[in-house]
Amino acid sequence: MESIFALAGQNLSSPIILSFVLGVFAALARSDLSFPEAAAKAMSLYLLFAIGFKGGASVAAYGLSLNLGMAILAGLFLSAVLPFVAFFLLKILTSLDTTNAAAVAGHYGSISIVTFVAGTSILEAQGIASEGFMVAVAAAMEAPAILSALWLVARSKAGQTNGGAQFDRRLLQEILFNGSIVLLVGSFLIGAVTGERGLASIESFIVAPFQGVLCLFLLDMGLVAGRGLRDGGRVLKPGIFVFGVVMPLIGAMIGLALGAAIGLSAGGVALLMVLSASASYIAVPAAMRVALPQADPAIYLTLSLGITFPFNLVIGLPVYVAVAQALLGGSS
Repeated sequence: MESIFALAGQNLSSPIILSFVLGVFAALARSDLSFPEAAAKAMSLYLLFAIGFKGGASVAAYGLSLNLGMAILAGLFLSAVLPFVAFFLLKILTSLDTTNAAAVAGHYGSISIVTFVAGTSILEAQGIASEGFMVAVAAAMEAPAILSALWLVARSKAGQTNGGAQFDRRLLQEILFNGSIVLLVGSFLIGAVTGERGLASIESFIVAPFQGVLCLFLLDMGLVAGRGLRDGGRVLKPGIFVFGVVMPLIGAMIGLALGAAIGLSAGGVALLMVLSASASYIAVPAAMRVALPQADPAIYLTLSLGITFPFNLVIGLPVYVAVAQALLGGSS
């Protein structure tokens, strides 16, 4: 137990976590610190490309295997099932209507790629090995949660002419060709095709600057999350706040059990816990605007970005990594 707290304390003092904390503090203090939108978008594109490429190169070195297939199937299962768990918990803890509860639930089955990137950085800093194909699992977990959320609405509002979900070609295009999914999967495929040779040729671009860019990006995310906390008082009811903290823990425990069952390493289990605990604030909100325009963005964005994202970054990630390492061992 002491080792878990020691590792958690060490991770909490890392530059990436402290950069996020600085952003939250600046926003709550109403500082005029801000990033240009173009700069923030450029950093997110860089991070997506870098993590996808490195994951693809790792898979090329690792090779296709049964473990890869099982991990992707596990990710698909988690993404499809976690929204039902979240929906059930929301109905217990809050008074949200079906549409808003389903919209929120979809966010908690999908993933936060920034939380995943932060998790991989913590593992690298601790020298904990993980399967390179986990980035493919992250990509696979984007869309199923959206479909589950829409099914929840369609089932609950069957027979209502104006309340159902718009499940059409436009929505499917929004899910499958969302920019973050295209870049993540595309860079993963490039890395897989070019392998270690390709990684070596652009190592100075996607390896050396990675930690610094991540610190700046998380500083910006801290500013966004802090503003959400500062201005989201009307939606931060006690039950909603409790959900935003409890649901990540439930997701992480399910990810822990499933990751251990399919034989992932300690690092792989930690990343599956991170993915299961995170909540989308890019792909799913974009899809919800098309599929469920009547859902309130202030609710699902404040929950995913203002509560769960900072909780995972400051408290969750160190705990998930520490628990996986303590239970499964295997640092390298």
